[in-house]
Amino acid sequence: MQRLEFAILGAGAMGSILAAHLARAGHSVALLARGRRAEQVRAEGLRISGLARFSTPIHVIDDPARLREAQVLVVATKAIGTAESLKPLAGAKVGCAFSVQNGVLKNDLLQAAFGPDHVLGALANMSGELLPSGEVLFTRNVSLQIGTRDGTVPDAVHTLARTIDSSGVRSAAVPNIAAQEWSKFAAWIGMAGASITTRVVTWKYLMDPDAALVLVRLVREVRELATWAGVSFTDDVVFPVATLCTGTEEAAVELLKGIGAQFRDHSPEHRLSAHQDIDAGRPLEVEETLGHAARTAAGAGLALPLLDAVYRIAAAIDRTSRAT
Repeated sequence: MQRLEFAILGAGAMGSILAAHLARAGHSVALLARGRRAEQVRAEGLRISGLARFSTPIHVIDDPARLREAQVLVVATKAIGTAESLKPLAGAKVGCAFSVQNGVLKNDLLQAAFGPDHVLGALANMSGELLPSGEVLFTRNVSLQIGTRDGTVPDAVHTLARTIDSSGVRSAAVPNIAAQEWSKFAAWIGMAGASITTRVVTWKYLMDPDAALVLVRLVREVRELATWAGVSFTDDVVFPVATLCTGTEEAAVELLKGIGAQFRDHSPEHRLSAHQDIDAGRPLEVEETLGHAARTAAGAGLALPLLDAVYRIAAAIDRTSRAT
């Protein structure tokens, strides 16, 4: 095999979408997958439907320890057990690595594995769903944003973003990626709280006044945690979270209702990954996302009661929904 450009860790929806588009564009890509999913992709290739419809063969590595070198490593697994997932890759030579996982813990784990000089920040404003058939439904393609942790945007990062963008997955190199990641995390926490409790498609809870109000209050609590971490919110993510944190709650709810109408009109079947996981009987990323935020807040002496309550409700739902 030619020198590997991209290694994608994780063959769920996000990893499959990225790997399939890059492979179709002619890049050398290896998909790191295990078990039944690895066998399925070997036999059938990656099959994408929704916003794009195509299938492509791809090189599969079912033992991550066999990866020797890659210019770019993309971590696209669920956030659960990331540290353990990265251990077999310790011997690999990686040019740069970034994660499209939820939360902000991911960067600390990547830096521990590969060193800070090899880690980029990233966030994905895109969505998909791995269907029981093995096909991946591509439902949202807004932007995969990439940047360095020091806030600069070197030429190499611009080149990387252009490469991904030209493959069909919209991507951009951005400064101040930490602000983008924290803002996306705040939006995700709000959406997670609403989606795993209501279990309805995204537009419905965004347009519901009570669900939207809880979401606004969650985002505003996470802003306190981000401020403690030295990060300011931006509007350039899934929601205009900086704007949601200003003005009255009533105005913020109306803003969310408008965003909900956009989801209804353009992505009516969109479901947050956490909602997908509950319906499929898969474990939730509770401890790595909501739990990490709640514990960080407690350690910082911040009283964020709604965040703590939603974390505990999500943990209870996770345990009881899979209990036998």
